[in-house]
Amino acid sequence: MRVRLSTREYTNWIKAGQCLCLLARGLQPLIDREMSHFHHTLLNQNTLLRRPCERHCRPTGNKLLGACRCCLEWQRTIQDHHRQPQHTVNWDNCSPVSWRTNHWEVAKAFMPRGQGNIKTADQFDAAALLNLINSCDWFQSVDPKPVKEVIRYRNELMHSSDFLVSDTWINNFDSTLRRFMLHFRDDASMAQTEKQINQMLQADLSIHIHLWDQTDSNDLVADGINADSISADVIVQWEAELLQQRLQVLLEETDESSTLSAEQLKGLDSFFESNKDLGERFSSQLQNMNLLRKK
Repeated sequence: MRVRLSTREYTNWIKAGQCLCLLARGLQPLIDREMSHFHHTLLNQNTLLRRPCERHCRPTGNKLLGACRCCLEWQRTIQDHHRQPQHTVNWDNCSPVSWRTNHWEVAKAFMPRGQGNIKTADQFDAAALLNLINSCDWFQSVDPKPVKEVIRYRNELMHSSDFLVSDTWINNFDSTLRRFMLHFRDDASMAQTEKQINQMLQADLSIHIHLWDQTDSNDLVADGINADSISADVIVQWEAELLQQRLQVLLEETDESSTLSAEQLKGLDSFFESNKDLGERFSSQLQNMNLLRKK
């Protein structure tokens, strides 16, 4: 573990993952307000959207078949506000019966698959919120280019076969985050988020790994991230959370395609063979991948 956390490119990987977590926390209250406003606007513009679902409609797979006239109107309205109508809309994210009363159920139609069980703003990750901004025309004032660039960096981070990112990569990632956050510079929560992200990127995590006995430390303090208060326990928690996300993304993608690429397999085998503590911690996910590998 000490060797792992002494590798600069690996701690870059962890820091980039934490920046995305901080970004999500900053976006959550902002997007919650925006989608509530969007929802109220839709209801005020169309009286049919105010009527309750007539059949307790729900998706079958990723299709909304045999829906009542109210849910069909919601479906049409959502498609009309999709900036990329040629892309697949993930109807299985949604509970149509709640479209009339819950703005997040509408928002989830603009997000990647896998959001069906998420109900509150604080549960959405950066990928879900960024894709919402990118897909919903309510955010027309936001330049889509930096949004797509942050999404691309997030995908590269989640698909890193060796769990390493270079200094050049993380510097470019930092610049892209700054360009994206300029759109929200007047929002107090995002101003605080930008400060926290700057502190995270400047922190030297490797200097804390020998302070294993340090206690009562917090990764976030009132004015941001205090590098002096980051204990090794906290860093290892960040590491575990990011690895969990990485493996979950890989499992979801494998479930869709039923295959793992040779590069992904080689990277996973090499990493967990060299880090047996993590291999034991994530043994159940690795067993699932081994089963998929044999198909």
